Amino acid sequence: MTEAAEPPETLPAALIDAKADLAPFRERTIVLVGLMGVGKSSVGRRLANVLELPFRDADNEVEAAAGRSISEIFAELGESAFRDGERRVIGRLLDEPPHVLATGGGAFVNPETRALINEKAVSVWLKADIELLARRVSRKDNRPLVRGKDPVQVLTQLAQARNPAYAEAQVHVQTGDTPHMVAVEAILAALRASNLSKPTE
Repeated sequence: MTEAAEPPETLPAALIDAKADLAPFRERTIVLVGLMGVGKSSVGRRLANVLELPFRDADNEVEAAAGRSISEIFAELGESAFRDGERRVIGRLLDEPPHVLATGGGAFVNPETRALINEKAVSVWLKADIELLARRVSRKDNRPLVRGKDPVQVLTQLAQARNPAYAEAQVHVQTGDTPHMVAVEAILAALRASNLSKPTE
């Protein structure tokens, strides 16, 4: 399911310049990875708009394929079944034309999925402080892993377990409690500074 592009926003001059600088990245899918609440979907939509690429959300794609919500998949089939479906869906998406892809928090932890992403796309790890993530995930009741639990404790444990996998992403970007377009600027700056600006033949 391809999501509608965000309404046009007034872009800072730096972003307008970056759009030209990063034209080669329109030829490769950019995959955002990181913990829940870091803004992969929100930032991803705006990044896609800036780069004039489609935006895809892996969680939405999994729900569409399964015909049920993420929460229902967890409750009825368990996390293992969800991860299996998630891996297959992401593999399919990586074979499609270039886009910006937001993944679920656990997707990049799977070694097979991680290898596919790093081979076929540009992986970007969005990082943020645990306290900020906890505030964000507490606002909604659609996170099966934190429902009825202390979000700080859950996120701390998840970070300890997942950060080594996230660290294998090709680009790392620290984000904060700022507007989404600030994170987009940071991603574009990091992509510009990386040696990935010249896609492999």
